[in-house]
Amino acid sequence: MARHRDTAGAPEGASRRTFLKVSSAAGGGMMISFTLPSLGEAAQTTPMGLNAYISIAPNNTVTIMAKNPECGQGIKTMLPMVIAEELDVDWKNVRAEMAANNPKAYGPQFAGGSMSTTMNYEPLRRVGAATRAMLVAAAAQQWKVPVADCITDAGVIRHKGSNRSLTYGAVAARAAALTPPDVKTVALKDPKDFKIIGKFQTGVDSAKVLRGEPIFGIDVTRPGMLYAVFEKCQVHGGKVKSANLDEVKQQKGVKHAFIVEGTDNLDGLNPGVAIVGDSWWLVNKARQKLKVEWDEGQFAKDSTAGFDAKALELSKAPADTVIRKKGDVDAAFGSAKHVVEAAYSYPFLAHAPLEPQNCTAHVQNGKVEIWAPTQNPQPGLVLTAKTLGVGEGDVTVHMIRCGGGFGRRLANDYMVEAAWISKQVNAPVKLVWNRADDYGHDQYRPGGYHYLKGGVDANGKLTAWNNRYVAFGKGGKFTSAGNLSQNEFPGLLVDNCLVDACLIPTGIPTGPMRAPGSNAHAFVYQSFLDELAHASGQDPLKFRLDILGEGRPIAETAGGGGPPGAGPPPAFHTGRMRGVLELVAEMSGWGKRALPKGTGMGIASYYSHLGYFAEVVEASVAADGAIKINKVWVAGDVGGQIINPNGADNQVVGGVLDGLSQALHPKITFANGRPQQTSFGQSGLLRMSEAPPVEVKFRLTDFPTTGLGEPALPPAIPALCNAIFAATGKRIRQLPIDKATLKTA
Repeated sequence: MARHRDTAGAPEGASRRTFLKVSSAAGGGMMISFTLPSLGEAAQTTPMGLNAYISIAPNNTVTIMAKNPECGQGIKTMLPMVIAEELDVDWKNVRAEMAANNPKAYGPQFAGGSMSTTMNYEPLRRVGAATRAMLVAAAAQQWKVPVADCITDAGVIRHKGSNRSLTYGAVAARAAALTPPDVKTVALKDPKDFKIIGKFQTGVDSAKVLRGEPIFGIDVTRPGMLYAVFEKCQVHGGKVKSANLDEVKQQKGVKHAFIVEGTDNLDGLNPGVAIVGDSWWLVNKARQKLKVEWDEGQFAKDSTAGFDAKALELSKAPADTVIRKKGDVDAAFGSAKHVVEAAYSYPFLAHAPLEPQNCTAHVQNGKVEIWAPTQNPQPGLVLTAKTLGVGEGDVTVHMIRCGGGFGRRLANDYMVEAAWISKQVNAPVKLVWNRADDYGHDQYRPGGYHYLKGGVDANGKLTAWNNRYVAFGKGGKFTSAGNLSQNEFPGLLVDNCLVDACLIPTGIPTGPMRAPGSNAHAFVYQSFLDELAHASGQDPLKFRLDILGEGRPIAETAGGGGPPGAGPPPAFHTGRMRGVLELVAEMSGWGKRALPKGTGMGIASYYSHLGYFAEVVEASVAADGAIKINKVWVAGDVGGQIINPNGADNQVVGGVLDGLSQALHPKITFANGRPQQTSFGQSGLLRMSEAPPVEVKFRLTDFPTTGLGEPALPPAIPALCNAIFAATGKRIRQLPIDKATLKTA
């Protein structure tokens, strides 16, 4: 199978226009700036701004800017690798630096949706290749020889006829005076000749992380900086009626304490009380003396028990909205040989990054400067400017490495809080949330309820699918990250399908969590498919393969889209899903291994964020209900190239463990409008002793290379639940898994 196509690497509809600008660097050398296209039709009329920079110093050091936020996904290493490969430099001579937030210069800068590879892979290769071509042309000009007689290797240009050589640094200044080539016509390397891409590369910041160097947002310091904490109502949206500010101001180290009126935007500046002083320890201690009388608002009676009861009621009520309707579902159920009904549910979840939300801000003379560990800096800049009443051009955001994000740092409420507090005290301020703040004021992954019914005919074919989805929202609009795609598998491949929804109003703020939507819906759909397979006496793997049928693209698009302007995602390809299912079956010995009593294997697959993944879990369940995950096998298809095998394995293993953790431990429940879990201890996470070995293989295919941050997570949850059924005969229909229900003694 071909692994390289000149036109591959960007989704269908992406513009191929990439423009270079070249200038001399200070002190000699060469600086390359270039524009890259956005995705979709918008890109065909308006090119993006400068997207990255390469600078080549006379000493042959190459500095490459990484434009997107780094939050542990390895993007600061991966993006420079792509450029460095086609530039043909020695990786040890490359310095990767985080770019400034500047959408006019760099285009979209965000960490979300696993889109960094999708949007940048081919364009960055072409810029690296075009820069190399300019350097070769400069050397050929200096030697007065044909360009075709020159070759490059590890940052050195050689003349084949005379064996003369020049480093890139030696010709960089001359190259800076040349006219850049058309990037559409530059020759790209054959992947078999790659020296950097596809090779194991350690993270450019890994040594700094190990040494504990101050590279995270929480490490930022500024001259004259004060520290702040911010108390908000436990009921989201609650407002301050009064507070004992005079007593708080008397506490050691406190310089300021004041009420913040806030706004009604739960993603922005919430009402609360700010305490500012000489150290975070002291102001957090002073916070213990704070007494606030709150107006808790209309959602003070929200509770998980109330949601559960309302969901059951709505499961039988007329639908608020129809998500997908195809064929005659009632008739199909009437003729089905096997009909299965089941109710599934999952809780709200907190993102729980290791580094709590924090931001350092300095507002002075109408200007705002921010140092933030954010996944989405530009919307934070816009929000801050609007809230503080300044121009967007007066706000500067420095992107600082995030200590985890998982989608939480796509919102920027903590950013605007720090800026607002700084403005009030006229000094640089570092705001740091404590763990209870982080859990209590998250943009939670929304919970949900699914009431399913499926029918299989006498030939073992899935002929009917019905799902009443009870979610959160109002006015026919789902809460953020709570929607369900009309193309959710297997809807595209079932002749008779009805998926509709009812909504429960709530004031709980929600937002994307790693593999938004998919992390919950995969559990439901892939578990219920397993139920249908077993009810009809079929092997779960064969049942899935039969639904997929022959390998082909489905005309309707599947899954959610990417960022604004990205256009629709590519068509769902049944052959790619078949490929990963067949590969993981081979890896795990599916159906061929004898397992002891109490041990079972479960399989699941999922298409998420343009990636196809299938996973098998082997798990054992003891008589007391204790679960031991023995091993996980993972097969993935993200196109034609794995850029950094090190980062790729880390992302896949991390995603799998994240999914297993979600299955086993965490939840956020509510009573009187308040979250009941406010720490790691109360909403558990996977322990190191629980983490199983994970074996990963990639299936390289002749499709554009896409991202890896999210698509490995969703199948892990149902694969585990299906393994537990295989081991015990007991179905898991509610998360997190209640081990008490698995006891046999």
